[in-house]
Amino acid sequence: MSSKNQQQNKQQIAVLASSTFAFTICFAIWMMFAVLGIPIKAQLGLNETEFGLLAATPVLSGSLVRVPLGIWTDRYGGRIVFFILMLSSVLPIWLISHATAYWHFLVLGLFVGLAGGSFSVGTPYVARWFGKERRGLAMGIFGAGNSGSALTKFVAPAIIAAFGWQMLPKVYAVAMLVTAVAFWLCSFSDPTHKMPAGVSFSEQMKVLKDPRVWRYCQYYSVVFGGYVGLALWMTKYYVTEYGFDMRLAALLAACFSLPGGVLRALGGWISDKYGAYKVTWWVMWVCWVCFFLLSYPQTNMIIKTVTGSTTLQIGLTPLMFTVLLFVVGVAMAVGKASVFKFIGDDFSDNIGAVSGVVGLAGGLGGFVLPILFGALVDLTGVRSSAFMLLYGTVCVSLVWMHFSFKDSARPAAPARLAVVA
Repeated sequence: MSSKNQQQNKQQIAVLASSTFAFTICFAIWMMFAVLGIPIKAQLGLNETEFGLLAATPVLSGSLVRVPLGIWTDRYGGRIVFFILMLSSVLPIWLISHATAYWHFLVLGLFVGLAGGSFSVGTPYVARWFGKERRGLAMGIFGAGNSGSALTKFVAPAIIAAFGWQMLPKVYAVAMLVTAVAFWLCSFSDPTHKMPAGVSFSEQMKVLKDPRVWRYCQYYSVVFGGYVGLALWMTKYYVTEYGFDMRLAALLAACFSLPGGVLRALGGWISDKYGAYKVTWWVMWVCWVCFFLLSYPQTNMIIKTVTGSTTLQIGLTPLMFTVLLFVVGVAMAVGKASVFKFIGDDFSDNIGAVSGVVGLAGGLGGFVLPILFGALVDLTGVRSSAFMLLYGTVCVSLVWMHFSFKDSARPAAPARLAVVA
């Protein structure tokens, strides 16, 4: 191997490692209200819908900035955009520790949400350093930074229990600043990865006319939007449904968040080997079965027997619930990677813009879902209604996939028949 190739390999590894670490910290901060919101909810007396809005507010801004961030990454390079993005969120994170009113948290949450836009920067930045044969694995490893959601569930309850909730934003602000500096020192730039200067915004966005983009948006709104929504909701779900304290609830919720992030790299490898369509199809089926089981509420039934009435209780125990949630986390991790395998293969020349659009759709799903979860609980009083909603979204994906790929999956007619005809 030549010295030039050795240097390039070292730069590839450095870019992948530094970007994955930075994205992990950004994602942990993006998900901070999943835990931080619980003491704030108690302090401010919020209802379920208000809690859902509080938890989801950073997801909204983090989603809306994904398209311009992806385009800027194409144009200016991922290294500088990623660095500036991280620095811009440090002060708002710190100011959360001084917030006192509900609207304070909502406004600051919008600025904190900028950290969530890092995905649309890191994805094209990392992807362009690797060839097509390894791109799925590389993007999967980077996407494993979603495990930052689990990091928050491990770290945040301990900090809040020891020092109060006001300490958590201060710790996270310092962590973001240190991460930004470390990323800048360890990463590299390649001018050949930038889009030509003459390419306009409108030309980059012409890709929206491609129906494949909207198809991938819908898939990603399920596997990523569902992941974000559940990651924000599950800690409180364990507290209210099973009566656990916040630390145990966060630990159990991490059984979903951790595999849902870390195993994305495995999903990238599987997608490289078996193809994005086949992997995404089976991911949707696994989620469909699990959400059906998770949707069933705690139920007491009185059955009349020959010897009298018997009470039958139907519902998931905490263990069964956690096992099913773990399976969903694994499936969503694989699905997130397979959807971006589609994008990397189909739009390699415009991956920043397309990943931004698809990331926006996934992020908006993650914003809307916690609010809908809260509204459904307030309206029905049934906590498992959150999984009923997710079950319906997966049904839509399965039907859309079936009809979208039906013709392309059908074997072509033998050539000799065409000659006879």
